[in-house]
Amino acid sequence: MSEDGKVPLPNLESGGAPAEMPVMAEPEGPTTRIAADLEAVFDVPVQVSAVLGRAHMEIGDLLKLGPGTVLELDRKVGEAIDIYVNNRLVARGEVVLVEEKLGVTMTEIIKAERT
Repeated sequence: MSEDGKVPLPNLESGGAPAEMPVMAEPEGPTTRIAADLEAVFDVPVQVSAVLGRAHMEIGDLLKLGPGTVLELDRKVGEAIDIYVNNRLVARGEVVLVEEKLGVTMTEIIKAERT
C-alpha cells in the first residue's frame, strides 16, 4: 500500500507488477485434493433423489391407482434421468440393473453457478 492509502495496481500493458507488490510463487507440483481433505464432511447427511420422470394428476385419479397400473411420465425410454442432492440438480444419469436391484450411474455432472 502506498503512503496515500491506495493499493498499487499492476501495469497491464507491460505485463509487470509494481515494484512494491510481491509476486507470489507458483506452487510446486500439481495441486491435487484427496478424499482425506473432505473428512470433516463425511458424516453430513444428504438426501439423494433420482427422478425418472413426472406426472400430474388429480387426487381422485391418484386414489384409483393400484398394483399393475401404468403411469405415463414426461420422459421417454432411454432418456437421461435427473439426480438431485438436497433438492439441487447435480447430475444426469441412466438407470442400471445391478444384481436384480435398480441403480443409477452418473453420465453428466451439472455445474451450477454459485450465487
